[in-house]
Amino acid sequence: MQLKIQNGVVELSGDTILSSVNIEINDQSKIAVVGRNGCGKTTLLKTIAGEYEIAKRDSDTDMFFAVSGKPKVGYLSQVTFSDYNKTLLEEVRSAYSEILELKDDLGKAQAKMEQTNLEEDIKNYTNLLDTFTNLGGFYFEREYENAIKKFGFADSKNSPLSEFSGGQQTKIAFLKLLLSKPDILLLDEPTNHLDIEATEWLEEYLKNYKKAFLVVSHDRMFLDNTVNTVYEIEYGKTYKYNGNYSQFVKEKAVLKEQQQKKYIAQQKEIGHLEDLAERFRYKATKAAMVQSKLKQIDRMDELFEPQRDNLKTFHADFEPYDIGVKDVLSVADLAVGYDSVLSRVNLEVKRGDKVGIIGGNGLGKSTFIKTLMGHVKALSGDYKFGPRVSIGYFDQQMAQYSSSDTVLEDFLRAFPHSTEFEARSALGAFLFSGDDVFKTVNMLSGGERVRLALCKIFRKKPNFLILDEPTNHLDIVGKETLEYILKNFSGTVIFVSHDRYFIKEISTSLLDFKKGETAYYRFGYEEYLLKAKTEIVIKAENEEKPKEKKTFTTPLKEKAKRERAIKKKEEQIANLEQKVSELEAQLECDENLSDYVKLSEITEQLNSAQEELLVAYEEWEKL
Repeated sequence: MQLKIQNGVVELSGDTILSSVNIEINDQSKIAVVGRNGCGKTTLLKTIAGEYEIAKRDSDTDMFFAVSGKPKVGYLSQVTFSDYNKTLLEEVRSAYSEILELKDDLGKAQAKMEQTNLEEDIKNYTNLLDTFTNLGGFYFEREYENAIKKFGFADSKNSPLSEFSGGQQTKIAFLKLLLSKPDILLLDEPTNHLDIEATEWLEEYLKNYKKAFLVVSHDRMFLDNTVNTVYEIEYGKTYKYNGNYSQFVKEKAVLKEQQQKKYIAQQKEIGHLEDLAERFRYKATKAAMVQSKLKQIDRMDELFEPQRDNLKTFHADFEPYDIGVKDVLSVADLAVGYDSVLSRVNLEVKRGDKVGIIGGNGLGKSTFIKTLMGHVKALSGDYKFGPRVSIGYFDQQMAQYSSSDTVLEDFLRAFPHSTEFEARSALGAFLFSGDDVFKTVNMLSGGERVRLALCKIFRKKPNFLILDEPTNHLDIVGKETLEYILKNFSGTVIFVSHDRYFIKEISTSLLDFKKGETAYYRFGYEEYLLKAKTEIVIKAENEEKPKEKKTFTTPLKEKAKRERAIKKKEEQIANLEQKVSELEAQLECDENLSDYVKLSEITEQLNSAQEELLVAYEEWEKL
C-alpha cells in the first residue's frame, strides 16, 4: 500500500464536498474515479496530491490519511516552466533527469575502467550499466520521440516553449508529467484535448505503466482500455468496484438490484412481525410471544433503501419543423485552411446521415466545419447546401461563451417572441430550474454553458445539426443523453469528436482527415477499426514479402496469412530472447569481468539485441 484514505471528509469554504472517502492506492493500481459533474472528483485528486487536507473532526469514526514511504505524486495543477527559452525537446528530456545523470556517470565509469582495468572499476561500471538498463536507459529516447510525434509536435520539437499557445503548453507539461513516471500519477480528464491517435498512445502507455495511476475521465472507451478498478463518487461518498468501466456499470446495476430486493424482503418481514405483535399485544397468554417478536425486530441489522442513482439529466424530444429534401450537402474538391491548404474534401451528405469527422489535431476538421458555416473562406473548390436546409450549429468555443445576461435573459434574447413561461419550460428541460435561470452566463460551468447552447439549438428545431466537439464538457450521463437524442433524431448530423465511444454510437458514416486529404467511408466506427486493423496486417505482410504477387484472397486466407505472420514474429522474438539471455550470461562470466574490451563488445551486442527485441515486440503487438 502506498496511500490510503479512510472515512475522509473534505470541506471547502465551510461546505462539505466529500463526506466519506475510502480509497486505497497500491504500487500498480490502475484506478478510475467516476461520477457526475460537480461531485468532487477533482477535489479528491487535489486531496491525494496534498493541495487539500482531510477535515479534522471530533467523532468516534476512525478517520485517517496514511502514506507509506515517500511516493512521488504527479499532478498537473497549473502550467509553469522554469525557462521558456528552452525548446520543447529540452523540456521533455528533463523528465529523464535520473537517466541522463546516470548516462553521464556511465560514460565516466567506462572511461575509468578502460584506463585502469581494475576489477573494482569494472564492477562499478557493470552495476551502473545494470541500473541504467533497468531504468530503460536504452529505450528512453525512442519513448519520448514517439510520444512527441503522437502528441503532434514532431515538426516543432526544436521550437522554444514561448512560441507555443497556452493549450499547447498544457499538452507539453502533461507529456512531461507522463514521461517523468511518478509513483502515483494523477490524471484529470487527460483525453479532453487529445486526438484519437494521441489517446490511443496514452492508452498503451498506461497499460504498460509500472507504477500506480488514478484517472478522472468521462471517456468510456479509454477507461475500458486502461483501468481495473473503479471508484464512484455519489452523494459525497466513494464506492469501490473491481473491473473496467463497462464491468462497473454491470456490477453496480446487479448490486443495486440485490440491495433493493433485500430491503424489500426485510420490510416485509418487519411488517409481518409487527402485525403479529399488534394482534396479540393485549392478550396476557401471548405476552411472551409478543415480546419475542419485538426483540427479533430489534436484533435485525437494519437495511436502508438504496439511494437512487444520480441520473438527473437534460432531455429534448424534438423533430425538425421541416424534414427537408434528400440531398442535404454537396462538397466538391473543397480546399480548407488559412494561409495554406490543410485538407481537400469531397462529400455527399443525404438526409438522415450521421457523419462522424475524425482525424488528428491540426488537419482541418474544425476548419472544415467553420468553412461550411461561412466563418472561414474556402481556398478553392465548392460546397452547396440543399434547399430548405435549416442548420443548428454548435461551436466548441460555446463552453467558453461569456455574457453578463442571466440564463433567462440570454434565452429570451435568442427567442424574443417566447413568453417567460415557455422560456422557463425549455430551460427546465436542460436542468435550469428555479433560481438557476437567474444566474449570469459568466457564472456557469463549462458543462452548464454547453447545456444552454444545446437548449437554444434544439429549440430552433433544425433539420441539419453541425456539431464541433459537443461532448467535451459533458459527464458520462450527459453524453449518454446526447447520444440518445442524436440517434433518435430523424434529421441529418455531421459532427467532430475525439470521443471514440460517442463516435461509435452515433456515426453511420465517417469522414477521415489525413495529411492533406480526406477519405469518406459509408460505414460506422467499428467497421472502420476492423478495416484499419486489416490494412495494418496486410501492410506488415507485404513488407515481409515484397516480391509476393497479389492473389485473390478470402477471409479464411487473410486469417491464415495473419496467423503465419504472427507465428514468424513469435519465432523471431524467441530467438532474440535466447540471444539476450546468452549475452547477459556472458556479462556475468568471471573471465569476461576482467576483460573490459570483451565486456564492451558484449554490451554493444546486448544493447543491439534488446533494441531489436523491442521492435519485434511492437510489430507482434500490431499483428
